[in-house]
Amino acid sequence: MTDLYKDKKIILFDGVCNFCNDAVLKVLKYDKKNTFLFTSLQSDTGKEIVNHLRIDTSKIDSIILYEPNVSYDIKSSAALKIMNDFGGIWKLSQLFFIFPSPFRNVIYDYIAKNRYRWFGKKEECMIPTQEIKDKFI
Repeated sequence: MTDLYKDKKIILFDGVCNFCNDAVLKVLKYDKKNTFLFTSLQSDTGKEIVNHLRIDTSKIDSIILYEPNVSYDIKSSAALKIMNDFGGIWKLSQLFFIFPSPFRNVIYDYIAKNRYRWFGKKEECMIPTQEIKDKFI
């Protein structure tokens, strides 16, 4: 499974979260180098990756950036590394790495905790359109 996607970075996201789905659409827009693939945490592939990484989704139920056979990042570190891959002005986001991850994650966790209340929730995961379907695993 992991060798199949070794040249890609996989973003695992909450497929029923409106905010998370909007974030995926933003990544698709700015992913000019075709770096990322996507899978929801609720999908069979997402569950397989989470089990492989031994991540407790009761504690980490938002974004995971997985580079097969390399490493994975969660929460604010994942978001910042994704933005770094966009290049250009997005590289400025790397300045936030001056703050330790526990500090960054307090803010991240606050947003994640309230994401359903603020942005809503879908009954089921997003179904990708035909033009972006090949980006989802």
